[in-house]
Amino acid sequence: MKTTPAAPPASVPAAIALDEPLALLAGLSPRQFMRRYWQRRPLLIRQAIAEFVPPLDRSALFELAARDEVESRLIVHDPAAGEPQQSWQLRHGPFDRRARRGERALPPLQRPGWTLLVQGVDLHDDRVHALMQRFRFVPDVRFDDVMISWASDGGGVGPHYDSYDVFLLQASGRRRWRIGRQRDLTLVPDLPCKILQRFEPEQEWVLEPGDMLYLPPRWAHEGVAVGGDCMTISIGFWVPQRGALAAELAARLADDWDDDVLYRDAGQAATAEPARIPPQLQAFAHHSLQRMLADSRALQRALGEVLTEPKPRVWFEPPAVPWSPGAVVLDRRTRMAYDDHHIFINGEALRARGRDAALMRRLADARALGAEAVRRASTDARAVLAQWYEDGWLHRVDE
Repeated sequence: MKTTPAAPPASVPAAIALDEPLALLAGLSPRQFMRRYWQRRPLLIRQAIAEFVPPLDRSALFELAARDEVESRLIVHDPAAGEPQQSWQLRHGPFDRRARRGERALPPLQRPGWTLLVQGVDLHDDRVHALMQRFRFVPDVRFDDVMISWASDGGGVGPHYDSYDVFLLQASGRRRWRIGRQRDLTLVPDLPCKILQRFEPEQEWVLEPGDMLYLPPRWAHEGVAVGGDCMTISIGFWVPQRGALAAELAARLADDWDDDVLYRDAGQAATAEPARIPPQLQAFAHHSLQRMLADSRALQRALGEVLTEPKPRVWFEPPAVPWSPGAVVLDRRTRMAYDDHHIFINGEALRARGRDAALMRRLADARALGAEAVRRASTDARAVLAQWYEDGWLHRVDE
């Protein structure tokens, strides 16, 4: 399946001014917003983007939902069906908007109460990827994806909570949001989607195009389309869960750990309790984990590799023309980060020092490099850029 490479920018994008008031953040600077609201409390922002024009229209969103490599869901709510178990339906895409019936068909536009959700739109559309750049005052490794939903009149996914930070930008139409600091997180049983059983809203607003609502993790919320033809863009930020992150790191460390020390129990006595785990083996396992985790540099490397692993269903295509030094831009699917000792890109790590490290960090922050910076790079750095170009991780820009 052919993919569309990122459209190169005209120039290296400017960094966000962290102390400059932004309409996007209700007149707060990024520093003020992060200090006062991030992971603390919601913020309603009227006209965060004035005269906002959606990056995709309804037709383009439906076309994305028809593609095999794009994750999409359809949620239909029919209160007249009776009990919640009968009134909520969930189907997974792809969906064919031309189909009249069947699992792949979308309901008629005039039918109330349905919502189409398309995940990872930033991976498939440059305009959505460009919109995401407005939020890069948050570390890239916290970014999850941009989801776009389209709903008919009354459409929504029910009252629920998310375990991530999210900016809900109204793109077209109107949506009524109700939110609350939910303490009772009990879900309605036997439903295909997670819906709170006893939702207790505290605030309510109707958002118009260009309005935006920020919600920290676990704030309960319910959004319902008012009048139909409602499109909402959700810019979501992943919140690591301690157990899951620890499991990923341990697996990554174990794959790279070169230690062939065998357990020895030459002093093991004959036992009348053969099912009991020997204390010596418990101690051996404990010591093994301690040794693996004691290497802080290896742990930092594993973390960077995990955080930059490409999304599922993502692949890259090699370029059509050979590499030559010049301005470059990262593919919109490429995930790149760095720490004090490593450069990370698409789940891989490399060591860089001095001017090479500075160049790679500049590429990660700006997601682009000008032609002069590439031509002045060291032979090793240009070789790395050439390899990434061959892998499809970055593209040449014709200046």
